Amino acid sequence: MWNQIQKSFRKLLCPESADCLSHRSIQVASEAVHGEILAPQRVTCDACVEENKGSKCDHDAQDLKSAVVNEAEVEHQANSSFAHSVINMIGMLIGLGQLSTPYALENGGWVSAFLLAGLGVICAYTSHLLGKCLAKSPKSRSYTDIGQHAFGSNGRFLAATFIYLEIFMALVSYTISLHDNLITVFAGTQLRLPIWAKLYKSQLLTLTGVLVALPSLWLRDLSSISFLSSGGILMSIVIFTSVACTAIFQVVKANHSIPALHLHKIPAISGLYIFSYAGHIVFPDLYKSMKDPSKFTMVSIVSFASVTALYASLAFMGARLFGPGVSSQITLSMPRHHIITKIALWATVLTPMTKYALEFAPFAIQLEHNLPNSISSRTKTVIRGAVGSFLLLLILALALSVPYFEHVLSLTGSLVSVSICIVFPCAFYIKLSWAQISKPVLTLNVILLAFGLLLGVFGTVSSSKLLITSLERAHHT
Repeated sequence: MWNQIQKSFRKLLCPESADCLSHRSIQVASEAVHGEILAPQRVTCDACVEENKGSKCDHDAQDLKSAVVNEAEVEHQANSSFAHSVINMIGMLIGLGQLSTPYALENGGWVSAFLLAGLGVICAYTSHLLGKCLAKSPKSRSYTDIGQHAFGSNGRFLAATFIYLEIFMALVSYTISLHDNLITVFAGTQLRLPIWAKLYKSQLLTLTGVLVALPSLWLRDLSSISFLSSGGILMSIVIFTSVACTAIFQVVKANHSIPALHLHKIPAISGLYIFSYAGHIVFPDLYKSMKDPSKFTMVSIVSFASVTALYASLAFMGARLFGPGVSSQITLSMPRHHIITKIALWATVLTPMTKYALEFAPFAIQLEHNLPNSISSRTKTVIRGAVGSFLLLLILALALSVPYFEHVLSLTGSLVSVSICIVFPCAFYIKLSWAQISKPVLTLNVILLAFGLLLGVFGTVSSSKLLITSLERAHHT
């Protein structure tokens, strides 16, 4: 049996071996990173239908609930209205990035707000490009499907690799955020356990928080996991409202001036900005869920405009309230004694704990369904839970080893998110529309592709240097 399990792990790394699960897993991956639940859908396993291999997939309808495999293709239900789609897209975009926008604006200067707005415009446009790609390929239902249609199996593999890398790095950032905010919540509290005597208080608190969330990785009911995601969205709303109340009720006076421009810091903060708009991996699902997909472009415009306005207002509020002392997470700069701050801190603590199961879900689905049929359902659950627990503890170890939220988040944005949001959509569209694309549109997309690559390279180098410098400084002290 061990040899069979080893083969399953090897198959897990090969996208072609799991085509029949690709749409469902990427859909869950998308919901995981950005915390939004799309309209209820019935998902079809196209690869199995086309090859008449429905029985080979051996889907468990009770486990996946929304996966239906038949001899004939099942129609995809599209029932999301314009307003519902806008709400969904906004919910996907608002997440971890909102904590760092005040820090990014303060360090980049108020001129960097134009970069924030510009990236919002570009990402709205690339969202439109994904819609155009889907219109050209009706059978494509996920981000990886578009990649395969454009560049074959290599395109699917590259897209899937970046998606899972973004999920992994986002989880590390969430755990760092959990670590930082737990320290603040329990500031002044004595915490000692004989069996963990060698751990610092901050490490012990973070370990406790992760262990509390660990049982959620053993959940097999996707509806329960999605419920956790809804909690994450609520927490994001609470955080923004708390910061707004701090400014409105003058808990802290907004009397700090914002510098005009720190040009040398722009590459690093660009990663923070681009991560705030990283929602493209779920946009194909949103497109397919709409009653009228022709309105998808307008949905993107309204959603990105709303989110950009929210980010800009939060950034200017935070920078004006706290000035040069603003933390990389706005909640850590708020006055600790105030009830509004306590609410914001607990919301930030609870957010990562609602994310772990949903973030891990796409990998877990692929893993469990690549295991041999000879293995019992209970054994599959144990393997799935054990692997998830191991990965979460690995993420915990990384987060405690590299507890620099702003640098890790910036590296995630520059290394991964910029490719998913800008580079890949432009490349996909150019490839799929090469015969019909006009020269002005081709020029625009080539420029955006080059801009995304440059932004990614400079941002990755800058954030990596800052991360290494912080690690060296901590090592010497």
